[in-house]
This record gives sequence, structure tokens and C-alpha cells, in this order.
Amino acid sequence: MLNKEGEKRYFCVRRLYKLDKINKKIIIFASGSGSNAIKIYEHFKSINHIDVAALYCNNPNAKVLERFKEFKIKTVLFSKTDFEGTKFLKGLNKIAPDLIVLAGFLLKMPKNITSFFQNKIINIHPALLPFYGGKGMYGLKIHQAVIKNKEKTSGLTIHYVNEKYDEGKIIFQKTIEIEKKETALSLSKKILREEHLNYPIEIEKLLTK
Repeated sequence: MLNKEGEKRYFCVRRLYKLDKINKKIIIFASGSGSNAIKIYEHFKSINHIDVAALYCNNPNAKVLERFKEFKIKTVLFSKTDFEGTKFLKGLNKIAPDLIVLAGFLLKMPKNITSFFQNKIINIHPALLPFYGGKGMYGLKIHQAVIKNKEKTSGLTIHYVNEKYDEGKIIFQKTIEIEKKETALSLSKKILREEHLNYPIEIEKLLTK
């Protein structure tokens, strides 16, 4: 049995553990419609120990901004110049995210951010890396290249982000069969459905392991 001092320490640790669970925070970066960002928000809105703390966006016309304002989530609109400055990093650090999630974000993360948040930034890519990745490989361009090369499979990759495009350590991959009459558009829709299903789950695994 615990004495009074032991009981005090035990309940103190339990209280800190619970606070730690409550305080898991995600920042999402997006540039467009934000379908993945929305699915991530919907997944975590009912999980009380993981919060979407903010949405960062570099595109003033992105539909995702309005959606996250409706969700009453903090939104931050920034320019490329802002992004590369030290003040921007300080703003991120003030939120103290446990994970930064890129969801259709088209800018390359600056080295000062990837270094500061090492192994805390992840991205989803609509192909099986290391193939069909790198600068300029995004959206339909990827699927057009896959179809042109007559690949039999494609898929998605969730990976950590470093200072190079699509070269961070792979966390998760999902393979998708390519049908004979597949088009770039039909393939993109199939992969996007799998992104919506798998990205929130893999994020939760990272934050609770």
C-alpha cells in the first residue's frame, strides 16, 4: 500500500498524464480546397485529447479557409516572404504543436522549420514514393505520369518532411491496383478516397504511440 506521500505523487503523475493526453495539438497546412484537412478535422473533433489547433494557408482564395472559419478553428494566412522569416517560426513554436500536418500544401517547408520540428512534420503524397515524387510532382501531373508509364499499381505515401521534396522517412503506404481503362482523373479519385480514410488514422497512431 502507498503511504500518503506515495499517494500524492501517484495522483500527481496521473494528473500530468491526463493533461498530456488532452494537450496533443495539430497544426494543418493547406493550399487549396482542403478535402484532407477537413477529413482530419472531422476525425479529431470528437477525440478530446487531440485538437486541431490551427490551419495555416498560403492562398487567400483557398476554399479551406472558409471551411475552417466555420469550424471556429484559428486560421493563419501568410505569404511566401512571411513563411521564410524567423517570426513565422516563433508563431508556430508559440502554439507548440505535437505534429504539423501538410494536407495539399504546395510550398516547400523552409529548412529552419524542418530542423526545429524534426520528425514532427508529415505529408501525404498520392504515389508510392520514392517513385513519382520531387519538385513539380503534384496533383494530376503525378497520375498522368503513372498512366503514361503503364504502371500496374500506384497508391499513397505518408512520410516525414525534411528539407528535400518527398524524401523524408516513409511512415505508411497503401497500394492501389490500376485498371486497364484507368485515366489520370479516375486514379486520382481512387487515391483521394484512400487518403481520406488513412491519413487521419495514421496521424492518430503517431500521436498516441
